[in-house]
Amino acid sequence: MSNLEAHPAEIDCQTEAENADPDHDGSLRVEVLTARDVPLGGPRAMTVHRTLPQRERSLIGAWCFADHYGPDDVSATGGMDVPPHPHIGLQTVSWLFTGEIEHRDTMGNHAMVRPGELNLMTSGHGIAHTEVSTPDTTVLHGVQLWVALPAGAANTARDFAHYAPPAITVGDVTALVFLGTLLGSTSPVETFTPLLGAELRIPPGADVTLDVDPGFEHGFLIDSGRVEIVDSTTGPLERTELGYVGVGAETIVLANRGDDDARVIVLGGAPFDDDIIMWWNFVGRSHEEIVLAREEWMAHSERFGQVQGYTGEVQHLPAPTLPGTRLRARENTPGRA
Repeated sequence: MSNLEAHPAEIDCQTEAENADPDHDGSLRVEVLTARDVPLGGPRAMTVHRTLPQRERSLIGAWCFADHYGPDDVSATGGMDVPPHPHIGLQTVSWLFTGEIEHRDTMGNHAMVRPGELNLMTSGHGIAHTEVSTPDTTVLHGVQLWVALPAGAANTARDFAHYAPPAITVGDVTALVFLGTLLGSTSPVETFTPLLGAELRIPPGADVTLDVDPGFEHGFLIDSGRVEIVDSTTGPLERTELGYVGVGAETIVLANRGDDDARVIVLGGAPFDDDIIMWWNFVGRSHEEIVLAREEWMAHSERFGQVQGYTGEVQHLPAPTLPGTRLRARENTPGRA
């Protein structure tokens, strides 16, 4: 998904991981990130709930962007129709709960994003793609995530991967592990930094114990229901909230104490070593790198190529105007859990 904000803020994500040491009473410290609503497109725009990046936290591992949307009535909003747009320096992770999205890119990939199936696109030095909800889609609901590429892979070749993880059950909890390893399930999809990505479905009254990598930061994005991080310093996490737990935790217990089914997206990863600048749909290391990428996109450079098969009126989404000052730093200060 493109970031369609007309005036996207620049964000320099500076990493400084801290330990997830428990408080003196033994409880886990959890930082709660509240989403901001961002309309995508025109007057019938679909609204997304954005939890990453924000001033309090720019990164969880290499996860640098998290949009959560729906359930969206396509008849009212028109659904998703994102014209050809560029990316550099990142991977897009598309994950749906309901609906279907047609993906096309400048590698010639034509794929469907379906519920419970991972589509991961690597932009590397440069790629462009489109995202359009299909005519049969009545309700669109899912998350769009970005992963920052480390410096050694920032200019890697374009790539695309698809994976449909098997559903596993642990007690009453169902899990789909689309990246990394959790609850005995491992995704075969390779990433450039150690990562975890999974969907958990927790029925009322159930809980699940997660044995996690103590070298990872973790985030728990609530799609539905209310979920408690047991033995933490906060109350239950509400829909669209993201609970952050820093490095050092070896076990995290999630519980659904409510009356409704809960769904959680689990994000984890080793603290990201690089300082990065995010602006619009680009991840780079300097002001000059972002400026050059924008210039080459606007010049229809072969760096990004042209998407074939998209039938919308706009065949080349214009980039926003850069701010009048140099893209500047915004500190990422990891919390302690």
